[in-house]
Amino acid sequence: MVERYVMSIDQGTTSTRCILFDHRGRLVSVAQREHQQHFPRPGWVEHDALEIWRNLERIVPQALSSAEIAADEVAAIGIANQRETTVLWDPSTGVPLGRAIVWQDTRTAPLVERLRKDPGDDFFLDRCCLPPSTYFSAPRIRWLFDEVPGLEQRARDGELLFGTMETWLIWNLTGGVDGGLHITDATNASRTMLMNIRSLTWDQDLLDFFGVPRVMLPEIHASAENYGAARTILPGVRITAALGDQQAALFGQTCFSPGDAKCTYGTGSFLLLNTGSTMIRSRHGLLSTVAYKIDDQPAVYALEGSIAVTGSLVQWFRDRLGLISSAPEIETLALTVEDNGGCYIVPAFSGLFAPHWRSDARGVIVGLTSYITKGHLARAVLEATGWQTREVVDAMNADSSIGLKELKVDGGMTADNLLMQFIADVLDVPVVRPMVAETVSLGAAYAAGLASGYWPDLRVLRNNWHRAGQWLPDMDPGRREAEYENWQRAVERSIGWIRQPGAP
Repeated sequence: MVERYVMSIDQGTTSTRCILFDHRGRLVSVAQREHQQHFPRPGWVEHDALEIWRNLERIVPQALSSAEIAADEVAAIGIANQRETTVLWDPSTGVPLGRAIVWQDTRTAPLVERLRKDPGDDFFLDRCCLPPSTYFSAPRIRWLFDEVPGLEQRARDGELLFGTMETWLIWNLTGGVDGGLHITDATNASRTMLMNIRSLTWDQDLLDFFGVPRVMLPEIHASAENYGAARTILPGVRITAALGDQQAALFGQTCFSPGDAKCTYGTGSFLLLNTGSTMIRSRHGLLSTVAYKIDDQPAVYALEGSIAVTGSLVQWFRDRLGLISSAPEIETLALTVEDNGGCYIVPAFSGLFAPHWRSDARGVIVGLTSYITKGHLARAVLEATGWQTREVVDAMNADSSIGLKELKVDGGMTADNLLMQFIADVLDVPVVRPMVAETVSLGAAYAAGLASGYWPDLRVLRNNWHRAGQWLPDMDPGRREAEYENWQRAVERSIGWIRQPGAP
């Protein structure tokens, strides 16, 4: 048997991709298929888990065919996934009980508000290091139990399984109704509000509180270990890794040392800082999460800052305002002026995420004068991403004694050189972009290849990382701080815009 490639399955929010990588971490072939987004009510977002499974059945053979290889040339499979999306299914039939509830879904907001009052944030932060939020899986399970008659009893009777998307795919790949493995990894389990972040086991206090029976939960494994062989699609090929997508991007960027950080710039942006084997409980509005766990080695932790609106602000500028006709045009338009003209845009379209966590905030444009042109607005759009990154990095530096020395970046927005330079300027650290842009898929492949012996150690993976672009800070310190102060004043004006019923 000649094992020449590692396969990565990236099950994302809008599509599922299958990518083959070689020993040097180079992309060999890719196959991708989108799935439908369902919006049955305002704030509700759902996916059809069966549709996603069928898509995987189609794209794996496509990726093999494109590379002109057979399944026995694949050394291992690694899976990255949209993290908090919740699937419940019947293990006797393999049929999901309704559509999967996606991480963006906000139907649990009333429940979350009650949890923040009683028992309060600290009850959860002490155990799972996550504050109550519509982001996470446990409130969704509780919501389903409350809304669907008989569901909770079925779960207690062992007639229901819960999983995030990697769990659903692994169960199907390894046999499904015929003895499929019901497992998850520590990175995904750390996003459920049910796992104890220190012991990496399901926390009985949290299970009791949410009324979630342990029998419906998957076994928690390391992010990189030999889970078992696939029995369908790729029979006999070992599945050896699973990571949440942002942790996979951290791994793909080879951020293996404390202080290493990456930010993925997409629709929103996610900045993760490796804190080593030390779990740091954030006091400044960040999430503490498992970064990865390799076999029986100690878990590696991270601080995460989630920014809701970055690339989607450019899309709004294009689609809603019609000031540009394509996303790349924003850089050209922003370069028609030397600065923002005193204009700042805070894109709190659905509240502010890290480090503020204010659902009552709404977007504002401040500093408007008759001098402002669409060029100044374009620059303010890009600068909003830079300043939001700075807020998250400041929170990380306050939480951790490590201090950011360099930021590795990936995602679609990294093609904008003006933006990348601005981020380097406001952070006052170098910003670097790798040769391989598919860092989520690469991270899943790296973890799988490491666990299967395809790659011998982390050092080899580090050597695979090559820089494609670098931006060095070049802004006057006085101007940097004055501009940042203006931004913070703009943020203050966005907060408290939405008033709750009965508020003064």
